[in-house]
Amino acid sequence: MAFLFGVLIPYVALAVFFCGVVYRVVTWGRSPVPFRIPVTGGQQKSLPWIRHATLDNPSSGWGVIGRMALEVLFFRSLLRNTKMELREGPKLTYHWEKWLWLAGLTFHWSLAIVLLRHLRFFLQPVPGFVRWVTTLDGFFQIGLPVLYITDITFVLALSYLLWRRVAIPQVRYISLPTDYILPALILGVAFTGILMRYVVRVDVTSVKELILGWVTFHPTVPAGIGLIFYLHLASVNLLIAYLPFSKLTHMVGIFMTPTRNLPNDSRTQRHVNPWNPPVHVHTYEEYEDEFRDKMRQAGLPLEKES
Repeated sequence: MAFLFGVLIPYVALAVFFCGVVYRVVTWGRSPVPFRIPVTGGQQKSLPWIRHATLDNPSSGWGVIGRMALEVLFFRSLLRNTKMELREGPKLTYHWEKWLWLAGLTFHWSLAIVLLRHLRFFLQPVPGFVRWVTTLDGFFQIGLPVLYITDITFVLALSYLLWRRVAIPQVRYISLPTDYILPALILGVAFTGILMRYVVRVDVTSVKELILGWVTFHPTVPAGIGLIFYLHLASVNLLIAYLPFSKLTHMVGIFMTPTRNLPNDSRTQRHVNPWNPPVHVHTYEEYEDEFRDKMRQAGLPLEKES
């Protein structure tokens, strides 16, 4: 059972994850996008004396890179999101969804730092930037073992996002079962990891020996790791295997979204759909040749008199 849960299932979960992500990326990459369809939030580039929105309506590749960087790192579009409510009067009000933005940003950044901290189990020797991130995360030195700040912020942010989905009727109405299963599964991973660090201690040396065995493809299962580690590992493997089939593939799909990764340059370049069949265009010259007499009788200006 130790070999099954400690070696075989992790390899299978990683294989499912990589194959699933590659399949999704290839499927997205083969989707035709002949036109520029970016989401715009500002003035498009037009005349030189009209100021255009460089990031909200980018017209160049550098503008797209800046927009994507702000979107991926700081969730800029979510920061600008507003909630609309119809109150008595009738009166239409708008509210800034700052708590949703803050919780989403905190959750994703905490997850990124937690993953960076876990690199110390996969690399030998441990890189300096991993040690630096770990030291910074445990800067306050609260208790022994050191309490990591991201352990708290991660759980609080994800709990708020899950509570918001349950508490707000409009959000609950559009939610699917997977929208509850995924946060619950991630919380299970977090709670088992927190228990393993602060309550039920495990042999960290044996855990690192097991993980380095995965990385070097010489897996061994040291004795005495403990049941709590296998519970944590099983929840992680389940999450990894389920990722390609869930909405969490947005971590890859955001970079392949045509509404975000395309410049809005339709005023400077002509984009022709290569799948359109050839169509005969009735030019103005042909139109004038066909209706010249009638246009002359109606007094309309003509480019050619005959």
